[in-house]
Amino acid sequence: MFSLRFAAHSEVGRVRKNNQDAGYASPNMLLVTDGMGGAAAGDLASAVASTEASRSDRRATDGEEMLERIAGMMARANTKLSDLIDEDLQLDGMGTTFCGAMFNGTEFGLAHIGDSRGYLLRDGELTQITHDHSWVQSLIDEGKITPAQAAVHPHRSLILKVLNGQSMFEPDYELFAAELGDRLMFCSDGLSGLISDEQIAELLQTDDLDEAAAQLAKAANDNGGHDNITVVLGDVVEQDGDLDALPGLLVGSATEVEIPRTGQLAKERGGSDREAPYPKPDLNAPEHDAGEVARYAPQDPKRRWPGILAAIVAIALVLGIGGWGVYAYGKSRYFVGADEGYVAVYNGLPGGILGLHLNEMVERSSINVTDLPSFFQRQVDATIPVGSIDAARGTVATLAGIAERCVEVRNENKRPSPVESPSPVPTPTGPGLPLDPSATPMSPPPNVFPSTITESPTATEEADPEAC
Repeated sequence: MFSLRFAAHSEVGRVRKNNQDAGYASPNMLLVTDGMGGAAAGDLASAVASTEASRSDRRATDGEEMLERIAGMMARANTKLSDLIDEDLQLDGMGTTFCGAMFNGTEFGLAHIGDSRGYLLRDGELTQITHDHSWVQSLIDEGKITPAQAAVHPHRSLILKVLNGQSMFEPDYELFAAELGDRLMFCSDGLSGLISDEQIAELLQTDDLDEAAAQLAKAANDNGGHDNITVVLGDVVEQDGDLDALPGLLVGSATEVEIPRTGQLAKERGGSDREAPYPKPDLNAPEHDAGEVARYAPQDPKRRWPGILAAIVAIALVLGIGGWGVYAYGKSRYFVGADEGYVAVYNGLPGGILGLHLNEMVERSSINVTDLPSFFQRQVDATIPVGSIDAARGTVATLAGIAERCVEVRNENKRPSPVESPSPVPTPTGPGLPLDPSATPMSPPPNVFPSTITESPTATEEADPEAC
């Protein structure tokens, strides 16, 4: 088992007017958070993330537990940012990096999102242990530019992933073993963006941690100091109970910004609080240049059109595929129905979707629907499904015979002299039409699909001329 000796330093730098960096160091954790969004409260975002980490700082027993805990810290910080933005939309646009590691005495559990960096100095060799989530790093990964070109690229400040209150964020996690003599450094890009890895390696050789941190910050200031500078250092040493008992140390915005309680900002906007717990951002503040305001433009939460467009395309594809399936199926279906009072044959499916018809009329007969008995009128109005165009024509021919007989019965009823009612005649049959209930069931002819008629006339109804 080992212990951790630690130090933390954070300052505004030579250009900025306020510190949007924060840091935290303890026997169990080293962390840097770099706020962004310019006037949209980057200092509040970094303070939220570092403070949440400090509140959740407890020694874990194994590597898996460390990763679970640090992932929980990030999730809770992100939720807090989301709540604050919901309460005050002027904060929409703030975000923060999160770069650090938990320590359990034998291992480090690393968590990283954004472009703050982690370095390991082991046996005199410096290694960057994090991978920047930045635009220029993606260009390096694709082989489009070199690291030297990235250092002077005009868009080197653009970040692709941060904590900004949105539900989808993808940090990097890693476990690695601690070795006696290891020195870890986590820093904001106000340091790594201004001095080279060679300078970092040289200055990290300084024995005293506080002095090493001060020398690193001085080197960044000497090279312009145009951004906030935060450095958190930790040395792996022999186990020491006094070191393990030291309290954690917060630096930067986490010591300067009052984090509103949930509900405070909403109350201030329309409630009883006389003063805002967090000052309204000045959108014209001169210390926030265009580069800072656009620092993570690729993830601007106000521009969610790519996600919305993707959802629209996905819905359109589903509807298109579904619509094509319905169309293809409908082209193989036929039914007999009514068109302007006449019996007609249709190709497709009855009805429509969203005002679009799923069928087209193939041919219309001269059979007037009102010439049919009431039972068959209802069947035609409800549509009679059949399996093919030939079956549909057979059904129409059968209906023609039924209509002709029905007209004859009606004419007989109009004669002045009474006539004997005709004897019941077996109901004609055809594709899609019901069988005569008194007839012996017969097997349907080949290639004729059964109908979906749900009611059948009684023998008395079929025989009654009044049914016509």
